[in-house]
Amino acid sequence: MTEPSIFDEMWGRDQSLRDPYAEFHTWFEEQDPKRLRTKQREADELFRLTGITFNVYGRQEAEERLIPFDIVPRIIAAREWQKLAKGIEQRVRAINAFLGDIYGRQEIIKAGRIPAEMIAQNEAFLPQMIGVKPAGGVYTHIVGIDLVRTDNNEFYVLEDNARTPSGVSYMLENRETMLQMFPELFARTSVKEVSSYPTDLRRSLAACAPAATNGPPVVAVLTPGIYNSAYFEHAFLADQMGAELVEGHDLRVVDGRVAMRTTRGYQPIDVLYRRVDDDFLDPLNFNPESQLGVPGIMDVYRAGGITIANAPGTGIADDKAIYSYMPEIVEFYTGERPILENVPTWRCSDPDSLAYVLDNLEDLVVKEVHGSGGYGMLIGPTATKKDIRAFRKKLQARPSNYIAQPTLSLSTVPIFTKTGLAPRHVDLRPYVMVSPDGINITPGGLTRVALQKGSLVVNSSQGGGTKDTWVLED
Repeated sequence: MTEPSIFDEMWGRDQSLRDPYAEFHTWFEEQDPKRLRTKQREADELFRLTGITFNVYGRQEAEERLIPFDIVPRIIAAREWQKLAKGIEQRVRAINAFLGDIYGRQEIIKAGRIPAEMIAQNEAFLPQMIGVKPAGGVYTHIVGIDLVRTDNNEFYVLEDNARTPSGVSYMLENRETMLQMFPELFARTSVKEVSSYPTDLRRSLAACAPAATNGPPVVAVLTPGIYNSAYFEHAFLADQMGAELVEGHDLRVVDGRVAMRTTRGYQPIDVLYRRVDDDFLDPLNFNPESQLGVPGIMDVYRAGGITIANAPGTGIADDKAIYSYMPEIVEFYTGERPILENVPTWRCSDPDSLAYVLDNLEDLVVKEVHGSGGYGMLIGPTATKKDIRAFRKKLQARPSNYIAQPTLSLSTVPIFTKTGLAPRHVDLRPYVMVSPDGINITPGGLTRVALQKGSLVVNSSQGGGTKDTWVLED
């Protein structure tokens, strides 16, 4: 069912059914394939009716697409999750401490653990944040840590998402759909629930309210608007949290506070969960052409009049060049060895590393330092000679814009096809909420799956789909 060199999460390497999948396999064998095909169509229709779509850019017009959903869950044992959760918490604590340090005393630079130019010359570093101390000391209120698996007990962090990690609405809708389609499967399998995420998020954000708050904290979600690729998620989360969904033109600075327009006049906002990039957040402080942000919001923020989640300037923590220093960052701020490993990374800004990468492009994955969504990358083993020649020129022209990594043998999980189960590569994005009260990690997260046989690209913008992720109870 799967290549022997690849670890399959259901069948292992030797075609022996793994324990986490035992109950699911028993249930699956009892099912009529025709019924399952009908259920798959029903699930697709449910997603379509709910409006779970995303926009794909890069064409003459944005194209709205349905994210494919697969009905076979990805199942993680309780003990596996316990180790992952411990590693995720350690990493998120280190990221938050790192941000507080580089916008403060910069001890990690003074200690020689990170070169000063990696910070000062990084386009994600915001000088406007120097000396700013967010409420509760929280910079990264919501974090998504992308994980890949290569063996039974081998997990790697592929990248950190510390700006505005997306996809949590799909995690929630995937579970809701599975509960609706297969209630009997949940009756015989104890799975940790994820439905409390919006309530937990609301509580976590409210705990980060600034000192200027008067009464119960007012929370709002700032969206760029209906044409944004993740607008469905913005509206979904605002609705589920019981928060207001606002755009820049709904907000203004009134008496030193950021206030939103209501039927009773302008009402101050205490916590703004922004889904707008730094550059567009405040035309007075950043891009003067921006129509998406709020003029003067950074001045209110620096004065302690509002909490912005995630804090401006957090993007430097998910920069892929900074990622290569994460083992040092974790050790520096926690005093512990990292529980979760990084993928080995060559920084192309280093001449020796660049020479190695140029000599081995056919075997490596090369990514833009600030890239996302699967764009701007080269997967050497599947690239054409023409692609490699073109990428070689890009690397030589702007080496500091790229990092390179070995091509990992990503684990597979079965998907349901017309001919039965078939293995496909997956990754996992757990979601982490940070507040002064602690760190809350939702069990599981969003599993993204490469639906094309042999493909390693799981991004929805590149043809990937999603699965429900089950973390089993003890």
